[in-house]
Amino acid sequence: MTDNTTTNFKKYIKWFWGIILGIFSFVCLLFLLVYLGAFGKLPTFEELENPKNDLATEIISSDGKTLGKYYVRANRTPIHYKDLPKGLVDALIATEDERFYEHSGIDFKGTARAVIKLGTGGGASTITQQLAKNLFNEGGTQNRVKRLLQKIKEWIVAVQLERRYTKPEIIAMYFNTQGFLFNATGIRSAARIYFGKEPKDLDLQESSILVAMLKNPRQYNPYRKISKEKSKTRRNVVFAQMKKNGFITEREKDSLQKLPLKINFTPESHSDGLATYFREHLRDYLKIWAKGTLKPNGDPYDIYKDGLKIYVTIDCSYATICRRSC
Repeated sequence: MTDNTTTNFKKYIKWFWGIILGIFSFVCLLFLLVYLGAFGKLPTFEELENPKNDLATEIISSDGKTLGKYYVRANRTPIHYKDLPKGLVDALIATEDERFYEHSGIDFKGTARAVIKLGTGGGASTITQQLAKNLFNEGGTQNRVKRLLQKIKEWIVAVQLERRYTKPEIIAMYFNTQGFLFNATGIRSAARIYFGKEPKDLDLQESSILVAMLKNPRQYNPYRKISKEKSKTRRNVVFAQMKKNGFITEREKDSLQKLPLKINFTPESHSDGLATYFREHLRDYLKIWAKGTLKPNGDPYDIYKDGLKIYVTIDCSYATICRRSC
């Protein structure tokens, strides 16, 4: 009887390790097939080094103020890491990726926790994986098989991004690729539209509101009446995460969570902002200029994609003439 029990136990052990080995082999094969492009090509080395994003052309007055922008799909003006306030970066790390500085693109501890909790535990997607999705994926899908393949692609691209960029560069790229609704693509547009200021001037409460939106910019949007309360609740979660990770004290967290939700909504569109007639006149001029001006690679400029900065000086007489001619 004992011999039979021992024999059966050994069989179960063999089956168990056989199943584990089979799953491991299947996952490795799946990774290899994805890496080789069997389920769609991965970004090339050149694409990783120079990710393509549409950039808005910015019209800047002689005193340094942005008069408006020209764009079609994305009101995006990229900024560098040095232009991000520390509070904004701390809020991002605390909320989206606590071990960002410890991993190389994939947080295996967070991934294991998410698998154990069947995807309900959070922590599976690192900032770098989210950046990979923003840059090179075609959006989400409800198909579980396709989503698994997308996830593997994100893992592979995330590791490649970590090898080519520094942590600060990844954070800046991540903020520059995020959408915040209301024509706010990227952190600079979001700071200007929701608070009427540059990112470097955001205080901790404003920074936390924007970081709260990263989970779902529509569901946690501070401007939409239907989502204001959710926005405040999510903002307070950001403060709690910052306290948990040692960025703020318990007293600071309590004080910040009591603050009312405040924004300074300043929309940016072709019909909003300063000198709208002048900007329309300038747009027609720039379209003609762009067709006849070539970039170093020989392609013509596109005022809706190439992120040009146009510095202008407007005096009263010119503005009056422009209004008549437009």
